[in-house]
Amino acid sequence: MLLGHSWGTVLALEYALRHPNRVSHLILMNPAPASAADLAVLRKFYLKKIGADMDRQRAIAEGAAYKAGDPEAVAARYRIHFKPALKRPDHYEQLMKVMKAGFVSQGREGILKARAVEDRLMHDTWEAAGYDLHPRLATLAIPTLVLWGDADFIPADIATHIARAIPKARLVTLRDCGHFAYLECPADVRAALNDFLGAAKK
Repeated sequence: MLLGHSWGTVLALEYALRHPNRVSHLILMNPAPASAADLAVLRKFYLKKIGADMDRQRAIAEGAAYKAGDPEAVAARYRIHFKPALKRPDHYEQLMKVMKAGFVSQGREGILKARAVEDRLMHDTWEAAGYDLHPRLATLAIPTLVLWGDADFIPADIATHIARAIPKARLVTLRDCGHFAYLECPADVRAALNDFLGAAKK
């Protein structure tokens, strides 16, 4: 079984396409775009959701502290980035607390290493000319569950396109749930997983 959340869904899809015999079930939670075209859709949607805060986020990302991997600056940037991603303020504050602690624990060196990995992944996927996994997803014969929250800062079309491309995929929309479904609506996620795995055993 392979589970991917957000950006990790792209990695999960790439792995499943390359090693289909090693994956029995595929679970994609709040999936990221599987094509350059859908990335453009996401960016437009995201800019609309974040509004004027985008200027503040850009200013932090272009600053010397952020570029040097300063944990405080990185936490400040992601505090803005994820503000439109969650439905409830208490979940948002909970996530920010955990993320900030993670950045502090990583330190500058860890942050810069993680950023380099992310940049490499971006280069090999979304930034590659004509990147589009959708046609290849039609070859997957793996039972797949696609979970998407209706308050996510990633638009519904992203999840819909992936679910339609995979023959054995099922799309479940989680109501009043944002990008971090496992945090915001764990009972609904658990129910969807149980239904999916139960049906797969039959």
